Amino acid sequence: MTQWQKSDWRAKPRIQMPEYTDQDALRSVEAQLAKYPPLVFAGEARRLKTQLGAAARGEAFLLQGGDCAESFEQFSADGIRDTFKVLLQMAIVLTYGAKVPVVKLGRMAGQFAKPRSAPTETINGLELPSYRGDIINELDFTPSARIPDPRKMLQAYTQAAATLNLLRAFSTGGYADVHQVHSWTLGFTESEKATRYRDMANRISDTLDFMNAAGVTNDTAHTLQSVDFYTSHESLLLEYEEALTRMDSTSGNWLAGSGHMIWIGDRTRQPDGAHVEFASGVMNPVGLKCGPTTTADDLKVLMAKLNPGNEDGKLTLIARFGAGKVGEHLPRLIQAVKEEGANVLWVCDAMHGNTIKSGTGYKTRPFDSVLREVREFFSIHRAEGTNPGGVHFEMTGEDVTECTGGVHSVTDEDLSDRYHTACDPRLNASQSLELAFLVAEELTQARMARKVAS
Repeated sequence: MTQWQKSDWRAKPRIQMPEYTDQDALRSVEAQLAKYPPLVFAGEARRLKTQLGAAARGEAFLLQGGDCAESFEQFSADGIRDTFKVLLQMAIVLTYGAKVPVVKLGRMAGQFAKPRSAPTETINGLELPSYRGDIINELDFTPSARIPDPRKMLQAYTQAAATLNLLRAFSTGGYADVHQVHSWTLGFTESEKATRYRDMANRISDTLDFMNAAGVTNDTAHTLQSVDFYTSHESLLLEYEEALTRMDSTSGNWLAGSGHMIWIGDRTRQPDGAHVEFASGVMNPVGLKCGPTTTADDLKVLMAKLNPGNEDGKLTLIARFGAGKVGEHLPRLIQAVKEEGANVLWVCDAMHGNTIKSGTGYKTRPFDSVLREVREFFSIHRAEGTNPGGVHFEMTGEDVTECTGGVHSVTDEDLSDRYHTACDPRLNASQSLELAFLVAEELTQARMARKVAS
């Protein structure tokens, strides 16, 4: 058997990737990126894989969240801080509900490329290539803006490096102190509209007070002040991925140096395709989006390809079906996993199957539909005796109006107020935290059901 090489994907069918017109510029950018340091390191990827393995066994829970598509123009330290802050708040609430550690994984520092439903779009009779994310082309609807530019990969690398630098500082520099994070959450529950969540918030406060009285303080427990925080993105632009792939000197395995976890989208999961080929050879944890068209046979082939050693924590299956459709699709995929004896982590992406066009013309996601899919995901796993191991949300720490519903009741008419996304609608800070409380209730019920069953 020929040993896998990081360029093997080039011999496979490729889709959802740009055709660069300036090949000399592309080669120059790839050569430059190949000299840059990797953004993440092998030890970090191994640690994440261990923690994801625990989540697959029900000994941890994964919270994966962040931007739909990172923007060059909207990039700021405040934006990174606000999203990180909300993810920490969500994690504390989920930890209380699950009574297990929460693995924190951001859609950050690499989520620049987006698959599109059509290669072109037409406005007022003008047809141009679709916008595919800032790492490829520009959102402006002009012929020059939509030309794929390989030099954008260098800007993406620089922004990803700066983002990771700040995230690492926040994670270990005291900003992640559990008492401070919970105080932010108490501010949310003080709202009259959020009173139903106040009881759980008060119980978390009591727990922290007890720990403090027992001598478990910031001075005695470093874990109260710091967190492990990892990054992930869809590995769509394979020229960028290959250029940042490095050989791990410790193990001799290849590391995708662009992020701790990479995932394959529902549109690019062809078993003989370029994206699966690339992901099959790296040591990083790999995610696989599973949509309504994923067959049991497809899944069996993909599990064998992406995790041939059946390693714990290597493969995360991210289910995305849409509210009302989970019962139709998830059980047959769970059965396929059982038949293969595969080690996988099941995660619910309750965003991508619930996108609709509002009456005001904006693409949105109803909060109630997102919540319904999460509840259906938990219910199916309880029935199947398997672990609902995590959730995956597109969200932001900003006060945007992109998804309808929630305690502050964003309406169709409100969408135009602060609709800032370049691609898909995101939960805002309030909606994200509310969802964490509701998922925590599901986790508590799941935990109680396991106790009764045992």
